[in-house]
Amino acid sequence: MKLYVTAAVLSLLGLADALYLTIEHVTGQSVRCTIVAGCSEVLSSHYAVVAGVPLALIGAAAYFGVFSLATLAAFGYRIAATLLTPLVVLMFLVSLWLIYLQAFVIHAFCQFCLFSAAVTTALTVLVLIAVLSRRKTT
Repeated sequence: MKLYVTAAVLSLLGLADALYLTIEHVTGQSVRCTIVAGCSEVLSSHYAVVAGVPLALIGAAAYFGVFSLATLAAFGYRIAATLLTPLVVLMFLVSLWLIYLQAFVIHAFCQFCLFSAAVTTALTVLVLIAVLSRRKTT
């Protein structure tokens, strides 16, 4: 299905973004913002690490999971499509939480984090449309 192929391709953009942030975090590099001025505040906050693991690495794993499941779903594996929905919804909810933290707790925004949230939102819309269209055909 075309929606799953689109979701797989879109997830690669999120994966690239998350891998970039992970590499910068692990190597101790400072991420340069070109659109907004709050990347260092956001990425150096204690919210950027969960149990010693960079949040970006967790995001990269999630995007890889979306890529894998969406690819399998595009080839007709129904269980992959079924598993994809809760993963994407969870990612969307986490993105909402992280945007809240940026806006109301950290008081700074990271363009890479906002890009990831936009990708996750688009993935959520695609997957929900796919679920609804699949229900109509069954």
